[in-house]
Amino acid sequence: MSTAPTRKRKKAAPKTFKAAYDILKTNAAELQQQDEPDIDNLMTTVEESITAYRVCETRINAVQRALDAAFAEEDSITIEDSNAS
Repeated sequence: MSTAPTRKRKKAAPKTFKAAYDILKTNAAELQQQDEPDIDNLMTTVEESITAYRVCETRINAVQRALDAAFAEEDSITIEDSNAS
């Protein structure tokens, strides 16, 4: 009676930063805890992690752009106020 390794099913792409970050944490922990590499599931884990990473990266970049715009707007208001004085 042989038992074939069970393959992980690829999950749907995460929609939020938190969901993507949780996938990255879970996959990293699973990989670190393995005594022997689970080659059968490695590609699924890597593909899932890349997708999650891209979601995180997109959200971080969007926040960075929003912060840059907010600070640029604040700076221009400060400059206008000092010029009006």
